[in-house]
Amino acid sequence: MHVFSLEREQQWDPRHHVEKILGKIADGDVTVACWEPGQISPYHCHPDATEIYFCFSGGGTMRTPKETIAVAPGAFVVHPPGEVHEYQNGPGRTMLFRVRYGADMRAHHCAWRGNAEWKQSAEDAQYYRAHPVG
Repeated sequence: MHVFSLEREQQWDPRHHVEKILGKIADGDVTVACWEPGQISPYHCHPDATEIYFCFSGGGTMRTPKETIAVAPGAFVVHPPGEVHEYQNGPGRTMLFRVRYGADMRAHHCAWRGNAEWKQSAEDAQYYRAHPVG
């Protein structure tokens, strides 16, 4: 059994969201992700892993190529392998509990709104040429 306290494990950074791995279990991990107002994740996918988010507090929006949904406390979002997604935090602090599992949890990034310094890696550019978004 693995037991964690999200309240005790929370960690915040005004420069970027914090994803803190709480434990690794079989082919996956469990994390707490802490977001300051307005922070945005990279637009990315995990080709060989499922990613699940549970909103513990706060909220924002989750975007995929097909839809954008509001995320509020109690919301549970599941991204199947290969689904491109992005989280944009709302006006207050948000704490998400995340579970990832699969053969390979590596992410491929295709964009990062709000981060002018970000540059896509050659490996990720090659992946998205072979797997166009949308």
